[in-house]
Order: sequence, then structure tokens, then C-alpha cells
Amino acid sequence: MAAQARALRVRLTTLGTEDAAVFEQACVAMYKGSGTPAQRDFALGEALLRSAEVPLRIGEAAADVAELAALAAVEGTPHLRPDATAAAALAEAAVCAATHLVKINLATVSGDSHSKRAAHLSAAASAARVRALGAPG
Repeated sequence: MAAQARALRVRLTTLGTEDAAVFEQACVAMYKGSGTPAQRDFALGEALLRSAEVPLRIGEAAADVAELAALAAVEGTPHLRPDATAAAALAEAAVCAATHLVKINLATVSGDSHSKRAAHLSAAASAARVRALGAPG
């Protein structure tokens, strides 16, 4: 479990840096776009789609954290169960925040295929938190 947790930390740290970069690109497209209105709209749509994909991947990684925390709560050392349960709840909150960003970024993009995945991640993280809370001890 510790190796998985370390790998998730590295993955999420990398995604955090990537998220900042795509957010900056979306801001440039939104506020400093050039070209015709149609070209600006297209560029903005593409930038918003990219800026939704990274939070979706953050949500996926946070859902993995929630699952790992639930596993630790259920199968781990009894004196660490409260910490694992807290980790599951925090990971669920991270999934909720990430999926909210997906929805916000895709509000102006037609043909969204990410919202269903975001809803699935939220449900999975919530289920992991519930399992962690139900762990004995």
C-alpha cells in the first residue's frame, strides 16, 4: 500500500503542475485570443477541453487514493483506521472538486464526453469513503 500511495503522490504532483499550465493556456485563449471570432471560439473550446481533461485525470487519481484509503481502513492496522478513514474523506472531496472543475470547463463546450466519467468518479470515491467509515474499530 505504501508504494501505491507514493506512486499516487507523484502522479498527483505532476498533474497539479500540468493543471496550472492548461489553465494558463485557457486564460490566454479566453482573454487574449487572436484571429476571427470563429477562430477564437474554436481555440477557446479546445483550450477548455484540455483544461477539463487534466482535472478529470486528477479526479481519477484522487478516486484511486480514496480506494487505497478504504482498503487501508478495512484491512490495515487498527490504530491507523481513523487516519485512513480521514484520507478517504479527503480524497472524496478532491474528486468532487476536480469533477466540479470538469463541469465548469465544459459548460461552453458541446459534445461533452467527460461528465459521465466525472459522475462515475464521484460515485466511486463516495463509495470508498462509505466503506472506510464502515471499517471496524
